[in-house]
Amino acid sequence: MKKRIAIIAHDNMKKDMAEWVAKNHKVLAGHSLVCTGTTGKVVSKVLSSRGFSEEIQDVTFLKSGPLGGDQQVGALIADGKIDIIIFFCDPMMAQPHDVDVKALMRIASVYNVPLALNMSSADFIISSPYFTGEYKPQVNDYSSYIERIITK
Repeated sequence: MKKRIAIIAHDNMKKDMAEWVAKNHKVLAGHSLVCTGTTGKVVSKVLSSRGFSEEIQDVTFLKSGPLGGDQQVGALIADGKIDIIIFFCDPMMAQPHDVDVKALMRIASVYNVPLALNMSSADFIISSPYFTGEYKPQVNDYSSYIERIITK
């Protein structure tokens, strides 16, 4: 089953992400990749230089993370249009758009979307039988939250 995979990486992790995507190009072929701006450019350049761009053709480019790309991914999650997030975070560097990253992680949790934050967890996700099969994540029922009465 075709998955829609968000591909995101902090600046110091973009090369690692591009290498990971190239290493796993056969597994990722046939799936849709949704990349934040600069990460998508770096990944595309590596795929193209190695002749893998023919295999991975369904790629959507969003804005750069700090310019709204993280929020665009969050909106896609809320609309049910992202199945998996692969986000290589730089744990050693403060990010100017940290609040956007935290919001993205929160919305992934709300909608129960698998989120890999490093190469090991990404490897586990793509090697899972759920990666190629059908999987419908259970999402909590938030109707009581939506219907609550708010008083002054």
